[in-house]
Amino acid sequence: MGLRSAVATGVGRVSAWGLRSVLHRSGSQLPGRIALTLDPGLLGELGARLKKGAIVVCGTNGKTTTTNVMADAVAASGQSVVCNRAGANMAAGVTGALLGDPDADWGVLECDELSTINVLPALKPRYLVLLNLFRDQLDRAGEIDRVQDVIAEALRRSPDTTLVTCGDDPLCMGVAHRVAGSNPVLTFGIDEALSLPPDRVPEARFCQVCGAELVYVYRHYAQLGNFACPNGDFARPELDWTATQVDVGRQGVGFTASGRGLAAPVRVAAGFGGVYMVYNLLAAFVGATLAGTSPEQFQAALADFHPENGRLQHFVVDGREVVLNLAKNPTGFNQNISLMLADERPKAAFFVVNDDYNDGKDISWIWDVDFERLGAEEGLDLQVGGHRANDLQVRMKYAGLAAPIAATVQEALGRCGRLPLDRPLYVLTNYSALWPAKAELEKMGERRG
Repeated sequence: MGLRSAVATGVGRVSAWGLRSVLHRSGSQLPGRIALTLDPGLLGELGARLKKGAIVVCGTNGKTTTTNVMADAVAASGQSVVCNRAGANMAAGVTGALLGDPDADWGVLECDELSTINVLPALKPRYLVLLNLFRDQLDRAGEIDRVQDVIAEALRRSPDTTLVTCGDDPLCMGVAHRVAGSNPVLTFGIDEALSLPPDRVPEARFCQVCGAELVYVYRHYAQLGNFACPNGDFARPELDWTATQVDVGRQGVGFTASGRGLAAPVRVAAGFGGVYMVYNLLAAFVGATLAGTSPEQFQAALADFHPENGRLQHFVVDGREVVLNLAKNPTGFNQNISLMLADERPKAAFFVVNDDYNDGKDISWIWDVDFERLGAEEGLDLQVGGHRANDLQVRMKYAGLAAPIAATVQEALGRCGRLPLDRPLYVLTNYSALWPAKAELEKMGERRG
């Protein structure tokens, strides 16, 4: 490491210490930003110090949970791991994480889709795990084909990186198609029909090669499933890693994982999730296995995993269960609705949508959420909030749902006081509303494992 890199590393570490120890801030982005200003090539130098390499996790939904589960599992195998657990997933956040321990065995690092063009060529990870692609933050990210092009170009600039991607997602396979001549590709997916009620498929109705409308043998949610082009030039591949015997319920998920390097199929189970979590956990299992984690070590780490970042976090406030989760785009909201409907109990819900920079100013996506499904939910008590509460009210009106506005989670809970305590409250928020909601719940109640 040269003098410039040493200075940048030292200043970055001192700033991280000051933010955390003196100002009591997370310090997940700023130290990396300072260090990269002093040495723009620092990310590559830090990445080269990792003893076994890096695994980067990317995709629209599920990055943070998948990354954290994978990191825990690799650590459970006795290997040292550096990870950006708080979800600071642009180049500064990745650099800031590596400043903590650049000499670890593995870096298991979440990356924003558009930031891959800066992170992958510098870091040169061994694997890029691509979970899914959906429309998200349209005013920042643009349409899906732009996101695909960015990820594909990032991979081409890091040709030794293996793409590990969801074979059930035509959009992920569109990226795999683009890099077929430059990068190795492995695929994973659910290899059976789950017989779920279909939801809308606004993301990928058409073949990535010729534009013909795709035909599905079965579909799990959104565009994910067993698909093929009727012209025969694009289809779900033969999967390298599969989940079968899938069980999804209010108590959690379970599935049997099979794939390369496994002596026999193994059972994976978690006390949280939905169908989307089966994909996330399968991706985490594949990544951890490629990093040398045994199935037993993975399951042990998963049994000890408790979300701490507002994703599927459970609280009890004055005797009432509260479930907090992130819902930031149509697919995420639809899957949260499915998770709510899987809970047979009468329930209350509080939907919060902001339009800060990290949310995206364009919230027209709320019209693509299938809120109409909630109309059949008997006894649902619904409230809305956030900067765009009035927009949500209008959307609910068209879905046939009454939705008074609440300013805070505390106010929403207060209005639930007239309801029996056995009715849980589901709080679904987008990005900038998640942390304030989490802080409120931590202050008012207690976390439930």
